[in-house]
Order: sequence, then structure tokens, then C-alpha cells
Amino acid sequence: MKAFQPDVRRRCRPFALASLGIALLLGGCVQPNYGPTYYGGYQTRMTQTVQFGVVEGVRPVVIADRYNSGVGALTGAAIGGIAGSAIGQGRGAAIAAIGGALLGGLAGNAIEGQSAAQTGLEITVRLDSGRIVAITQGAGEPFYRGDRVRVLSAPDGSARISH
Repeated sequence: MKAFQPDVRRRCRPFALASLGIALLLGGCVQPNYGPTYYGGYQTRMTQTVQFGVVEGVRPVVIADRYNSGVGALTGAAIGGIAGSAIGQGRGAAIAAIGGALLGGLAGNAIEGQSAAQTGLEITVRLDSGRIVAITQGAGEPFYRGDRVRVLSAPDGSARISH
């Protein structure tokens, strides 16, 4: 039985690296949860102020983090560089690899930014005290105008609305 020829391994390497890059990119696409029933560990065991009120209005919004991990850009650059290096030979392959890495990095960064966005709700509530507050949170629970709700406010300034 014949062992793998070095040429075959060299031709398979870009596909293996591209597969690894795609796995890393998809791993960086995990969305944070901003829904009303999600609590981070740091939000437990603290006192929250509870106020009651009535929903005045609800509007859909997009919640997008400003933080990008960089995984998308790095993965895109790696895949783009590998794909670019397959074009041409010698100096042309080097230039194509650089161009592919730049374009791949930009594309990967954009994909990561879009994948982290999620739908949310901006909910305006007239509290029983007469004060009006608006809170934006993940769309994990439906709210309608006229719903009686409770507003939970934490000492760190975060708040959530629930039924």
C-alpha cells in the first residue's frame, strides 16, 4: 500500500485549514441572551427593586453588541489568504494571498457582527407612581399595550420587565 504523497498532503492542507477556520467562525457566533428570564451569574443574590405599571408601548429593535471577538476577522483572513494563495504562482500567488486575506478579514468581521445581533423589544411602561420608563431587552416574552407588568431594577442600573 502506498503512503500519501507529499504533493497530495500539500493539496489537502488548504481544505483542512479552511474547515478549521469555518469551525472557529461558527464558534464565535454564539449570541448573548438579553431576554427577561436570563440572569448572568453576577446578577444573582442581589436585591432588586420591584415596581408595577402598565405597558404604554412596545416596538421591535435590534440589539447589537459593539464588541467583536475578532474570531470572524481572523478566520476570514485565514480562509481568504489560503484561497488567494491557490491563485497563480510565485509573486502572483503572494499578492493574491494578501488580497484574499484582507478581503476575507473584512468579510469575516462583517459576518461576526451580523451574527451577534438579535431581536429585542423597547418597552415603555407607565409606573404606578406616574413615572414613565423605557427598557430594552431581548424578545423572550411577548408584551402588549395595556399589559400589567413588573419592572425589576438592580443596583447596577440594569432593569428588566416581566409579567
